Amino acid sequence: MSIEHYQSKIISFYEKNRRMPSYGEIAVLLGFKSKNAVSKVVDKLIEIGALDKDSQGRLVPTSVFGEVRMLGVVEAGIPTLAEEAAEMISIDQFLIKNRDHTYVLTVKGDSMIDAGIRDGDLVVAEHGRTAKEGDIVIAEVDGGWTMKYLRNKNGTTYLEPANKSYRPIFAEESLNIGAVVTGIIRKYR
Repeated sequence: MSIEHYQSKIISFYEKNRRMPSYGEIAVLLGFKSKNAVSKVVDKLIEIGALDKDSQGRLVPTSVFGEVRMLGVVEAGIPTLAEEAAEMISIDQFLIKNRDHTYVLTVKGDSMIDAGIRDGDLVVAEHGRTAKEGDIVIAEVDGGWTMKYLRNKNGTTYLEPANKSYRPIFAEESLNIGAVVTGIIRKYR
């Protein structure tokens, strides 16, 4: 069988399970009896850019797993003539700069509604990124976790919601930034 066939089987597994298969699972998928044969196929897929490994040596998908056509710009104001200039864009590459330090969280609550972040949305957050004043952050404050704007006033760092129904949060004991929000994902249907 061709390398493209093997790649297709692994992509199908990833799309169904939302995770990469283990070497044992790849052996079953591809009908191999030895992990050595799997290792050779994986090495070839890495060589052609279809797979990659993270810093811990785990398999991770590359852009071929999430590319969609990007046609151009759409006006959200006054209608203009459409120009169709198709190119390919990887959603992962668009949203994720550092895969090893990025994770996704489901939003619960409405304290960030005025920032366009709703209950049920997914936020993409990058751990280890230096947070600046005004960033939306995932923070641990006095032992609990929340997502708010990072603010600083007169040398005091605090968290500010994006909903006037909520008050700013000033730490009584500790405030630690866990990650900076870098993107939002919302599915309409």
